[in-house]
Amino acid sequence: MTAEPMITVYGAYGHTGRFVVAQLRDRGFAPVLSGRDAGKLETLATALGPGSDVRPASVDDPASLDRALAGAVAVINCAGPFAATAAPVIEAALRAGIPYVDVAAEIEANIDTFTHFTDRARAAGTTVVPAMAFYGGLGDLLITAAMGDWTEADEAHVAYGLSGWHPTAGTRTAGAISRQRRGGRGVRYTNGRVEYHQDAPSTLEWPFPDPMGPRAVVAEFTMADVVTIPSHLPIPEVRTHMTVEAAGDVSAPDTPAPAAADERGRSAQTFLVDAVVRSGGRERRAVAKGRDIYAVTAPLAVEAIDRILAGRTGTVGVVSAGEAFDALDFLRALSPHIDLELRP
Repeated sequence: MTAEPMITVYGAYGHTGRFVVAQLRDRGFAPVLSGRDAGKLETLATALGPGSDVRPASVDDPASLDRALAGAVAVINCAGPFAATAAPVIEAALRAGIPYVDVAAEIEANIDTFTHFTDRARAAGTTVVPAMAFYGGLGDLLITAAMGDWTEADEAHVAYGLSGWHPTAGTRTAGAISRQRRGGRGVRYTNGRVEYHQDAPSTLEWPFPDPMGPRAVVAEFTMADVVTIPSHLPIPEVRTHMTVEAAGDVSAPDTPAPAAADERGRSAQTFLVDAVVRSGGRERRAVAKGRDIYAVTAPLAVEAIDRILAGRTGTVGVVSAGEAFDALDFLRALSPHIDLELRP
């Protein structure tokens, strides 16, 4: 029996799942490889070497999920579409009495998690953290850190400056399901609630700090931050924006999937996330820079699990990153992966 704490990774063989597995191993955890495709799990286990724990499981088979989580101290769900996987894996985590973290960028799936599991997870004394990823988790941490001693704000903006965006197959599938659930409508967070609309996308120039500088962005390119941030911060207007080039990449059907460009499997993609809060004419911001939005999701998710297991979160139930953790301390712990700057 391994001496390292076992963490089940559901969807371990996916693009993001592989980064999560590698990060867990680097942090001294023993990843349990789980997911729907036994063949892909075995291929991954062979690549990782002897001793890999492989446990195929299907969201349609609760008993198989229970076997996948048996003996684990936590589970990280990396298997999209989360509209299909989040609820069954959370149910299994509640049965096992262990924390659950996922990397869902799907707005509706994250809303479902807060809606259906907040009371149950709190009653069970279990911590559930959805959207603990580049989209949803990082923006929430940055906005929370930028707030500092403010207890409320008038508006929050998270502007994503991506050098480009080569989407994975999972990203494309999740996007298609979200569009279907919305009936093709757009979504925004305004007047303290999520609203759906038929407005055509608009662009504006966003004043990204150096080295990026001002760039055209698609305004209200809405991401999971509109779920995570308002879940704990009283900010009635939360908007997210995306550089025009990256928005074009992800919407184009022929944009290739990300390709490894270094020994860690990261792509050449770079990002700059500019998080701004405004209140009564005052403004604060936090800026994060790094490489590969999929790869950086792994340290975000694993740092979250490590802190939950160490008792470094003061709450249970369904919580976003900014509520669950000390946002500034968490971001500073990501220094090998993210460059952080606060601009009060």
